[in-house]
Amino acid sequence: MNDKEFIEQVRARPGIYGLNGTYYPTVTFLVGFDLGRSGGLLRGFNEWLVARKGEETSLNWIALILEEAFPDAGIRHWTALDREQERHAVHRLFSLLLEFLTVRDAQ
Repeated sequence: MNDKEFIEQVRARPGIYGLNGTYYPTVTFLVGFDLGRSGGLLRGFNEWLVARKGEETSLNWIALILEEAFPDAGIRHWTALDREQERHAVHRLFSLLLEFLTVRDAQ
């Protein structure tokens, strides 16, 4: 199973992986999985998000996803999210990660 297939599986059935659809646990799971793969999953993800944004930033991908999900709200930390925003942030995270993996794997 490649990275994209794995992420699609986690997105489709998060409960199997101990996830409840909220942002912080999903991020923590992905960071842990990435560490277990010696950085193989997320290598280049932050840089790709910055390039996509089109401006320099010191934010990491965790905050960049929130900026992307809520461009006019100024939300950069998951503690500011309500339940519906949590779901939206997780959806956006998986969408952007899958888009990144598609681009990365095509090179």
